Amino acid sequence: MHSIRQPLPMAPAEPRSVVSDGWTPCEHPSETARRPGWWIKRACALTPVTLSAQRRLRSVTERLQPLARLTMALSVETESHIYRALRTASGAAAHLVALGFTIFVAVLARPGSSLFSWHPMLMSLAFSFLMTEALLVFSPESSLLRSLSRKGRARCHWVLQLLALLCALLGLGLVILHKEQLGKAHLATWHGRAGLIAVLWAGLQCSGGVGLLYPKLLPRWPLAKLKLYHATSGLVGYLLGSASLLLGMCSLWFTATVTGGVWYLAVLCPVITSLVIMSQVSNAYLYRKRIQP
Repeated sequence: MHSIRQPLPMAPAEPRSVVSDGWTPCEHPSETARRPGWWIKRACALTPVTLSAQRRLRSVTERLQPLARLTMALSVETESHIYRALRTASGAAAHLVALGFTIFVAVLARPGSSLFSWHPMLMSLAFSFLMTEALLVFSPESSLLRSLSRKGRARCHWVLQLLALLCALLGLGLVILHKEQLGKAHLATWHGRAGLIAVLWAGLQCSGGVGLLYPKLLPRWPLAKLKLYHATSGLVGYLLGSASLLLGMCSLWFTATVTGGVWYLAVLCPVITSLVIMSQVSNAYLYRKRIQP
């Protein structure tokens, strides 16, 4: 008879190693995956950090959290103050540059000395001073009419824009008459073409502003969209006027009188005001509308 084999006795299972928090790192991955925060416990079990050290580290972290929040709040507030101060300084610079450039051109042209002398003075008054002030009316940092309501500032903006358009039309008419007297061709230079486009654009812009003053005339158009389109179109018109001024400073009349470093300083004036106006309009309308759904 064959002898029946007895099953070999099994060795007693070794006890699992247990760490101080009661977790056994030798468990099967499927078991550990079902436990919440199992990866944190595994990391703690694999590092030679005692439970008391972990508690001390957690206590220090909790104490530093209010300090971190305070530091972040102070940094944000400091950046906000710096940003506001820079915008105020740039707006003040735009006021001074627009006025100074207009006075400089007026002194240079000596209005009344000839028929042409009125053209540069009126154009600089329109596109450098009046139009810049009309746009800076809405600046929250550098507006000279911050005490007025939004509606009051809109009225002042419309009046200044209308005065700028009248000055531009008068300056355009006088230079056309001057060229007729001399028998010269019209729109023969880039300065003349850019100036004509800027004047026509300013007329269309003033016409579009009537729809904002009286929204009932355009009931099918949302007021928010009308403001966005008007601001974008106004920025384009202002840049066209600045480009016309820059091209005018390249003309024979201007370069024959203004030379050297003074010419470069004069060229910087429309550039500075254009940058300030671009920043104001972009922050007030374009960037905000782009973020909104």
